[in-house]
Amino acid sequence: MQYLLFISGGEIVLVMLLALLFFGSKAIPDIAKTLGKGMREFKKATNEIKRELDNHTSDIQKDINEVSSTVKKETTDIQKGITDKLKD
Repeated sequence: MQYLLFISGGEIVLVMLLALLFFGSKAIPDIAKTLGKGMREFKKATNEIKRELDNHTSDIQKDINEVSSTVKKETTDIQKGITDKLKD
């Protein structure tokens, strides 16, 4: 049995019939068109938010990488200093 978003085929048919009864056959295309536009706008807004988050988090990631490389360099220098002192 196929399910689409936790709704079975029979339930989809029932919803379509109810929509046809409530709105009539002439209003259905307009409703579908409006829903399509709304979904498109929602997707566009979601993508915009994702893009903004990516832009801001990339700056943070760059800062983290800089700090990480500095810490690695310092620990390598300290480790080298300790091994040099132990060799002497």
